[in-house]
Amino acid sequence: MASPFDLDDVAAYGRWRQRKLDTAPRRIEDIVVRIGDPRQLGAGERSRLIERCAVANMAVYVGATGRDPDKEIPRRLGAQLGLRTLDSHWLTDDDGISPLSVMAAGSTRADFIPYTNKAIKWHTDGYYNPPQRAVRGLLLHCVESAESGGENQLLDQDIAYILLRDENPDFIRALMAPDAMTIPARQDESGVARPEQPGPVFAVDADGFLLMRYTARAVNVVWHDAAVAAREALARLLAAPTPWTLRGRLEPGMGLVSNNVLHDRAAFADSPERRRLLYRARYYERVTD
Repeated sequence: MASPFDLDDVAAYGRWRQRKLDTAPRRIEDIVVRIGDPRQLGAGERSRLIERCAVANMAVYVGATGRDPDKEIPRRLGAQLGLRTLDSHWLTDDDGISPLSVMAAGSTRADFIPYTNKAIKWHTDGYYNPPQRAVRGLLLHCVESAESGGENQLLDQDIAYILLRDENPDFIRALMAPDAMTIPARQDESGVARPEQPGPVFAVDADGFLLMRYTARAVNVVWHDAAVAAREALARLLAAPTPWTLRGRLEPGMGLVSNNVLHDRAAFADSPERRRLLYRARYYERVTD
């Protein structure tokens, strides 16, 4: 079967590339879907979210739940979009959903940047997971936004692939190598808490969809020598907005549902009245009908 991600199949790539660029949104407003209660989508609301994700790998919803802290909001929304299997790990709550807010100094989570108010560089979620636990779906739900800051930039991984392949197909070849990017083992007081995890940056799943595994962080990541030029090209691509880079901030009741697109986060400042809280749910499935 022809695949646009086969570097030898120029025709299949050309057809897919043209369709993608013809339909890719260039404004954040193009992926916004207004809904009522995310826990119980109407048929039209659900269809519009799935359609946006089919075109752009992401959708931003504007819901009516406001500052309701019910964690069933993201869980039940995800289930309606084919997102069923949560990626639970040692920093999630027992229900597999992570409450992202600034944690007090000395707590375990405070050592990890998502639980601080610092900026987070470009990445896809779960880049340290093994292939059998690849994160395909990502849902963020906003309960409260910060007093200032906390905006996100978003870029469809398909667009990043196109821009890199158009510049030099060898970049893609290097980034699809099984050891292109390695996350070193994480140690704790008991020894190895998570083993070293090598893997590709770009891969194709069993259904023929493109997966991306990436972090722009400069420490605790090892790049294969053959992938260094490709990594630098990708970093240049992300350093300046492309025509398809979307930017916005989630406010209470809003959320992002995506096929684990590239994203970053600006630094933010809380106040006593506004303490940023987002729920993050990672899934092994893509958004699907």
